[in-house]
Amino acid sequence: MAFNDVLESIGGVGRFQISQIIFLLISVCLIGCHNFLQNFTAAIPDHHCKPLLPTNQTLPSSYTQSTAEGVLLKAPVPINQNWKPEKCLQFAMSWWRLLSPNATVEVGDSATQVHTELCTGGWVYDVSVFESTIVTEWNLVCDLQNLRDVAQSLYMAGVLVGAGVFGVLSDRFGRCKPLIWSYLQIAIAGTITAFLPSFSSYCAFRFLAGMTFSGIMLNSLSLILEWMPNKGRTMAGALLGYFVTFGQIVLAGVAYGVRNWRWLQLSVSAPFFIIFVCSWKLPESPRWLLLHNKAQVAVQNLRKVAAINGKSKEGEKINKEVLHSHMQMEAASLKSRRNVFDLFRSPILRRVTCCLMVVWFSSSFSYYGLAMDVQKFGLNIFVVQVLFGAIDLPVVLLSTLAMVFIGRRLTMAGFLSLAGLLVFVNMFVPDEMQTLRTVQAALGKGCLASSFIGAYLYSGELYPTEIRQTGMGFVSMQARLGAMVAPLVYVLRDSFPVLPPIIFGAAPLLAGVSACFLMETRNLPLLETIAEMERRSRNVSSMETVEEICLQQVERSVFKESV
Repeated sequence: MAFNDVLESIGGVGRFQISQIIFLLISVCLIGCHNFLQNFTAAIPDHHCKPLLPTNQTLPSSYTQSTAEGVLLKAPVPINQNWKPEKCLQFAMSWWRLLSPNATVEVGDSATQVHTELCTGGWVYDVSVFESTIVTEWNLVCDLQNLRDVAQSLYMAGVLVGAGVFGVLSDRFGRCKPLIWSYLQIAIAGTITAFLPSFSSYCAFRFLAGMTFSGIMLNSLSLILEWMPNKGRTMAGALLGYFVTFGQIVLAGVAYGVRNWRWLQLSVSAPFFIIFVCSWKLPESPRWLLLHNKAQVAVQNLRKVAAINGKSKEGEKINKEVLHSHMQMEAASLKSRRNVFDLFRSPILRRVTCCLMVVWFSSSFSYYGLAMDVQKFGLNIFVVQVLFGAIDLPVVLLSTLAMVFIGRRLTMAGFLSLAGLLVFVNMFVPDEMQTLRTVQAALGKGCLASSFIGAYLYSGELYPTEIRQTGMGFVSMQARLGAMVAPLVYVLRDSFPVLPPIIFGAAPLLAGVSACFLMETRNLPLLETIAEMERRSRNVSSMETVEEICLQQVERSVFKESV
């Protein structure tokens, strides 16, 4: 009996699977909020140097307060070519004589010997959009503006480290324990972040919060895939991506109502305490239990699920002998614990791992390169965030249908290539056409989101159970590396404005080519062992279609049952 048949016999996509997916997707939605949180908590409002009154001067009595405020702003702060106050410069001369209504000064005018210098007395921030952000609280502007990007890179560094740590822990201790720990860690780290007094401590706890993104995403996907029969895997895996995207829209709504960065941080972190408490009832993956000689626990979990699905009688028929009849070959092939080096020992594993590394890195690199700089489009930040999230939904739906009817490989390659082309074309749209540039960038991000979601599902199907979490943890580390590097590319924007879009466009095109070298997995059962993966690879090389592989597997199953 194939394990997929076991799941079908106890209800298939039943009440348990649906309730499990709903619970896991709520946490995925909230962790998606954390991923894009700095779009709002680290937003840069309009600002200019803070005017300082000379200590030995007083305002002329002929000036009213309102008039004086306008002149004070004009006097110490230069005006740029757009007739707005310079963000980082102030006049270095004694400017009190400029209070005369007839006084005019041009920056750099040698006749008046006017010179400028960097702000020395702090900044004045526009609080009409945000009450406070980490930028306004710790003055991360002008020379310190790059620290904002460093903070986001450190968060992504945490996601990178978490992918490696939780990937290995999940293969060794199961899916549920690391997942539950991730819920507790994000609840504590995220909540403490809202009360931190310094930027350095903020970065440290954002790093800890970032680690949990990988723990939640990887283990949620594995639990969904390993409890789901073949016919429901594609849609279930796609829903995971939908709710990461939906988290962006939820974040825009919460941020619109909560304009203080500390309260916003707390609003998306505290709910994880409730999720942590409820997560103790999640049953462990039976596939992992069977491959780690815990058949009795697997039988108990399967019977509980059967009862929830209204299939108690079918659940009573499941015992260790029935499960071992399916897992005997796979269990015998497990000679030792698997590690990252095993991903490169076998030729097929080496090819899959290298191609997925490129796909994950490029998808994440360009995705976050577009998604984490929504202020550059010059439109309302809340509208842009909603647009960037909403555009993902129809594009992801289209890619999901393509994965179901066309296949994983062509869908991944096509959407990655399209994303790269959209980013390249966006380079030639004039800056004055902000709406067109925003929509075009949103479509490119939508294609990258589709490839990102496909990468989660595709990787889970390509890697066998015995090394699935290690493999997914390792290749997803490349995505975190891409996300960590993406904000730093914008440091080049001042010196080489054309370079970031070229880089962000070339990466997905390269990934699209790499995806063409992967095996197709549409309508195929999940692999359990590396040996089984190698056998399938040989079958793929000698057959033309996936349907032929499925037919051969059915014939083998019928033969075994007749014997």
